[in-house]
Formats: sequence, structure tokens, C-alpha cells
Amino acid sequence: MLPQVVASAALPLEVAPILGSGVGYVEPPQGHLSRAELLAAVGGADGLICLLTDRIDGELLATAPRLRVVANFAVGYDNVDVAACTARGVAVTNTPDVLTDATADFAFALLLAAARRVAEGDALVRGGRWTGWEPGQHLGASVSGATLGIIGLGRIGRAVARRAAGFDMPVLALASGRNHADDPPGVDRVSLDQLLARADFVSLHCPLTDETHHIIDAGALLSMKPTAVLVNTARGPCVDEAALGAALAAGQLAGAGIDVFEHEPEVHPALLASPRAVLAPHAGSATYTARRRMGEICANAVRSALAGERPPTVINPEVYG
Repeated sequence: MLPQVVASAALPLEVAPILGSGVGYVEPPQGHLSRAELLAAVGGADGLICLLTDRIDGELLATAPRLRVVANFAVGYDNVDVAACTARGVAVTNTPDVLTDATADFAFALLLAAARRVAEGDALVRGGRWTGWEPGQHLGASVSGATLGIIGLGRIGRAVARRAAGFDMPVLALASGRNHADDPPGVDRVSLDQLLARADFVSLHCPLTDETHHIIDAGALLSMKPTAVLVNTARGPCVDEAALGAALAAGQLAGAGIDVFEHEPEVHPALLASPRAVLAPHAGSATYTARRRMGEICANAVRSALAGERPPTVINPEVYG
């Protein structure tokens, strides 16, 4: 019997030719499998290509006794119980590097849109409420020369810092125990309290962990300047959405650019109601190039694993001894 590979969503490329003729491949014709559909689909699967919204846990693994590899169509993998996969000898892979620039570009797009109130201006013009240019109309925050605080100075955070240099922005980054030798020039490592108090813009690029869950909560928002803008292209639960909505409504924060949400695709009503929140549909990596490359990495990882080889993007290499 041919090895079987299941994808939980329709992918933006032809996967079957990458896997080869000796592998059976199934993906939904469009959209994304529900949890129940996914559990039913993986029963005879040897490989799975999943999204970060798919929960890969003990329940799913128990229904997929033949599973050998899980290729996560994302850089982060907080949706995968890696320990449970490792215990069952299932390799887990991700898609690092390829979406760095796309996400960094989008973070800066949200920063600029929130600072200069682009969405509000668009709504004003489209709604027929614009009466012409006035000196005090639609004023926003200056970006050039403002201070940027970055929480999470990994690949994407460093790419954002490099873009900030083009705007002559001093950059603060959260101090950590990691090696700082690859920090971009001019980055100043500070504590979280210092970063929040000094930054005009705060951009999140950290993984979701116990330490970063709600790292931006009501207290953190109070520590920020009332003229500051928050950007989140990391993970939704890094920000307390209810607290952010309340801060925007109370004028404790000038704006926010949010691409990820706590309970996707649900969005807190307070954020939906705020004209100062620029909201995007988890589109940080949404370029043709990045998404196709992510699919290629997943497909090649599955092909390698099913051939008994160690995929280059494996995150639990101990399954290979």
C-alpha cells in the first residue's frame, strides 16, 4: 500500500509532484478541514501537512497509528504537542526563514497604517464624509525618528529592526539570555518595563510560551505612552485583547496594528469597534512567494521523512536517534 499524506487545507501549490508517484496525497478541494474532519482523515495517514490552527495532540495521534511525520505550515509550532509526537516517533517540522521578510514587511505596513490612520482615512473617503483638506484633519503619529521597541529579536524581529534603520528609528529590544552577537547595529537591549515606557511603537515578534502569554496585558498597556502604537504579528495570545480594546477606547493608547488574535477567527468586539485598530486576517506571510515556499518546505519534509531521511527542518531530531 502506498504511503498516504493528508493536508488539512488546500495549499497554494501542487504538492503531489513533490511527494512523488509512490505517495498518495489528499487535500480538501478548498478551505480547511474541521477538527472532526481532520480526525477522520488521518486514520490511515503516514504524513500530515497541517496549519497552526490545527491542534496536534494526543487525541489526534491516537487516531493516526501510522503517522510518521507532521509538517507544520508555519514557523511557530505551539499548536503541536511535540513531546507527544516524539514519544510516538513522529517527526515534527516547520517552515523557518522563508516568511521572515514577508512578515517583517507586513509588521511595518501595520505600524505605518496605524500611525498614519490609513484605515480611518480610507473609511472617511469611501463613506463620502470627506469634505476636503484641512490643517488639523486626520493627524497621526510621526514614524521617522520615533523609538521602536521590539519584543522578540529572532529572525523576524531582526528584519524589522533593519527596516527601522531606514526610518532613523532608535531600536530597543527586550533583554534576554540569548547571544546578542547577531543583533543589528544600534539595537539597545533593555528590560520590559524600560521598553514599554520609552517606545513610541512596540512590535511583537516572540513565540507563544508560558512567559509570553499576555505579555501585553492591562498593566503593560498602562506602562506605554498614551501616544504609542502596538503591533502584533507574533501570536494572538501574546496580547490580552480585552485589555487592548479597553485601552484604545479609553485613549490610553493611540493605535494598534493587529494581525493575530487570541481565538482566531473570532476577534474581541472592543477591537472591532475601535477605529484606531487596524485589523488584518493573519496575513503576515501572505505573499505568493512565501506561501508557495512554505508549501514546498512542508512537502519536501514529508517526502524525506517517508523515505527514512531526516528532514532539514525537523524540530525534534531525537526521533532519529
